[in-house]
Order: sequence, then structure tokens, then C-alpha cells
Amino acid sequence: AHPALRVEIETMKTIGDKIQDVALSKFGDKGLFTKELEVALEAGLIDLVVHSLKDMPTTLPDNMTLAAITEREDPRDALIMALRHSYKTLEEMPSGSVIGTGSVRRVAQLRRLYPMLTFMDIRGNLNTRLAKLDADDSPFDALILAVAGMTRLGLESRITQRIDSVLHAVGQGALGIEIRSDDQRTARIAATLNHRATRLACLAERELMRVLEGGCSVPIGAVAQWDDSKRRLEMQAIVVSPDGEHAVEASSDITVDLEEDEDTQARALGNTVAATMRERGAERILHAIERTPAAVDSVSR
Repeated sequence: AHPALRVEIETMKTIGDKIQDVALSKFGDKGLFTKELEVALEAGLIDLVVHSLKDMPTTLPDNMTLAAITEREDPRDALIMALRHSYKTLEEMPSGSVIGTGSVRRVAQLRRLYPMLTFMDIRGNLNTRLAKLDADDSPFDALILAVAGMTRLGLESRITQRIDSVLHAVGQGALGIEIRSDDQRTARIAATLNHRATRLACLAERELMRVLEGGCSVPIGAVAQWDDSKRRLEMQAIVVSPDGEHAVEASSDITVDLEEDEDTQARALGNTVAATMRERGAERILHAIERTPAAVDSVSR
């Protein structure tokens, strides 16, 4: 779209990248993977930031905006089996098998579906986690990772199962482009990166999370999908207690009016689903987690 544009790439590490030996659930996760990047953006040291959308807080600083959402990779979670095992699915794994994941959302939903499995926290970048899985003295029988991350790093061959029974994280599989709100030039350039179907789906998912005030350490799963032929945006979501014993689900859909702002309509769908979940008791689960954070830690032990 801009063949003459000269681009320089700056790499930076956030606190979420630097601290690899502590479970994410022990952090106040707002801005864990974004704060340092936004400081550089505000200072004018960089013009845009490329985030994993699922790591972006749903409320951005007043002087920042989400300029674009790129086309989504497969947003599902993946089962990565240890090389020493021949199991192909979660259903095949024997009782007591140890699954490694740093996500409370994954643990909560999987514990609900597969109570016979054991879950253990694991941190580190993707290659570090795979090395821990394949080590001779590994305590892990398998890992749960994002299909998108495995695909982007060329490790798709390690995927044993793509999991359809677990609702993925808000924004999973997509990249978010953050810029300064007053930078119109960069806004025009970044707009070419927008993928309509992904943007509408992710805006609905992010609004759901914003209303429910969840984060990456809270077990909220959400899947929104755009049907272009029908102009329909469909969404389903779930909140599960960390022990997997209690769950609240909701779903809804809308037909998008082309005469109205699409982004606003997508957010409205997320708000509607969040309101239904509130009525059904989702906030009781989330508030219980806030009051007793130790319960979040214990699910992976």
C-alpha cells in the first residue's frame, strides 16, 4: 500500500517479557506487556506499536488509539504433546497427566471439561516452554499454547490437536496497531492494515472484556465471528471459576447496518453479551477471584 515508505523497526522488552519465572496471575496485568512501549510512543521515539492484541488492555491511555487490527491467524488453543508420548488428543490422555500452561482461562475451561488432568504453571518464551516439555526430566506431559504463535514461528508441525472445546482469549491470533491519537499521518498509513472481519470480531470481544473488567489473569473466553454474506456478527463467551466448578455462558448476534458505524455496532454486541453474563452471575465469579487471588494461583499447582 505504501511501497515508498521507509520503515525502521525498534525492538523493546516489557516487564511481562522480562519476568519469566512468576505466574501471570500474580501480576496486576493492566499494561504488563504494553507500558514501556507506550512510554516510547508518547515520547515520539517511535510512531506505532505492534502488539499481540490479547495482551493489550481494553482501555488505552487518552492520547493513544487502536489504529488497526490485522487479519487474524487461527485463534484456537493447541495441544502440544511431549515427544515421548503418542497421544493425539486431550481425551486420550490418562488421568493425572500434567498439562503446562500460564493461562488461568485455559486451566479453568479445561479443568471443567477434563477434571482428571493436572495443570502446572509454565512461563518463558515459546521455545523455552517447548524445551521444558521435551527435557528428559520434564514434569509436563503436554502444553497448551496458541495456534497463532506456533504458526508464526514455523512450529505448526508440533501441534497435536487444535482445541475447539475451549473458547480462546479476547483478541487471540490478531495483532493490534497502537498510535498516538493526534498522529493523523500514521493513522492513514496504519488504516491499510485493518482487516474488516477481524476488527469487528475483536472489537466485540474487547468490549465484552472491558465491561466485565477482565484481564489476561481472569478466565474469560470469547469467540466472535463475522459472516460477510449475511452481514452478521455472532458472539459467544464464557466465564469459568478457576476450579472449573462454576461457569456462566452467553451468546448473541447482530446484523450490521451498513448505514451506521460498524465499530460502534460491534462494541454494542460485546456490551450486550457482557450484560447477559452479568445477569447470569459472571460478576460473582470475577469478584470472588479478586477477593481470593490465591484461588487463581492454586489451580495450576
